[in-house]
Amino acid sequence: MAEVESFTLDHTAVSAPYVRLISVEHGPKGDAISNFDVRFVQPNEGEIPTAGLHTIEHLLASVVRDRIDGLIDISPFGCRTGFHAIFWGDPAVADVVAAVRGGLEFIANTAEWSDVPGVSAVECGNYRDHSLHSAKEWSKTILDQGISLDAFERVGV
Repeated sequence: MAEVESFTLDHTAVSAPYVRLISVEHGPKGDAISNFDVRFVQPNEGEIPTAGLHTIEHLLASVVRDRIDGLIDISPFGCRTGFHAIFWGDPAVADVVAAVRGGLEFIANTAEWSDVPGVSAVECGNYRDHSLHSAKEWSKTILDQGISLDAFERVGV
């Protein structure tokens, strides 16, 4: 079986919230694709409820793209403690943090239900499982804790 980096990470040694570069892969034509661990909740100590996480996902998919170029996808971890963010190129961790922080600030302070994209049965595979209230509360909590530039040490929060 192939080794998966996230299963080799010592989840007891990290200190969330943080953004961590997992890897930079290069395609056959030299294109770089970067994978980031965007961790919002301390592993094995809590998790974002599914409806709130789902709404954060939909909003970040849009608002992070407004704040940084190259986002391919931002998808939640099954453990519900954060997201993978996949980018073309190799953006700096600080730039990803700034884009994510800006997205969370929008969610926490400005977003209204009409701002949440893709919430109808046509656009979403589980459109009934959303909570803007939960998304706002979790965004505020994450922002209050600060997003570190380092997974193992609180840096630049």
